[in-house]
Amino acid sequence: MTFITAKPLLALAALSVLAACSAGPLPPVSETAAGTDPQATTVRNENGYLEEVIHLPPEPARTQPLRATTREMYTSTQDHGFDVPAVPEKYLSEAKKRQLVNYYAPYPAGTIIVDPGATKLYHLQGDDTAMAYTVAVGAEGRAFAGEATIAYQRDWPTWTPTQNMIRREPEVYKQFAGGMPGGLDNPLGARALYLYRNGKDTLYRIHGTRSPASIGHAVSSGCIRLFNQDVIHLASQVDNGTRVIVLSESETGKYTAAPSDVAELARDALDAG
Repeated sequence: MTFITAKPLLALAALSVLAACSAGPLPPVSETAAGTDPQATTVRNENGYLEEVIHLPPEPARTQPLRATTREMYTSTQDHGFDVPAVPEKYLSEAKKRQLVNYYAPYPAGTIIVDPGATKLYHLQGDDTAMAYTVAVGAEGRAFAGEATIAYQRDWPTWTPTQNMIRREPEVYKQFAGGMPGGLDNPLGARALYLYRNGKDTLYRIHGTRSPASIGHAVSSGCIRLFNQDVIHLASQVDNGTRVIVLSESETGKYTAAPSDVAELARDALDAG
């Protein structure tokens, strides 16, 4: 099993990490907006399923070849009667794939930490390791920080388009005004994990996607999206009641360096000052 060791943080970043603190809750996000870009045009992709046209920067050039094991991880699969398409290779890389990494969060195994600024989700495994997943982060995903709990999860969940989406593309969305059934057209994808705080729905979701191009990017709307293959994997590993910690923007990259490395870099920064 391969472990990826995070590169040491710059001294300035180390000081920032030491000073970071958890942000308080912000107003809950819109349930119906989750999963989609409200300004995007919806088209049929090469597999015949709905997908948002999202204007994103080009994928970076590969620094290493895509391994056969990575292709296999994101190949087409069957799930509850749905044929989940393979993730196109142009959206994959060794850095994006789910993988076990060194991660130094001081929380019990099983905890989930979402780092929106780094477009990463970490599922703690114990012994300073975590399974890391690359995510896409929408506006709603950036409008929440702090702690919550997974109250429940749904396989192939229902999703409801906003009234603005229905007005903009009635030929696509009017038929789903009462809710779009789960499926490959559904922007919530193969799974949705529903986060509650103090017994109340935060309307914050960790879910799949019908737009694999968005993974690894910040997008206009939605919460936290994963490749469908990844959200299926994550959902199979977590239980109801799982603690979820969402880092604030100032905490981006927190826990990726060993505490001893952070302390040393902070000392070096102070000495240099």
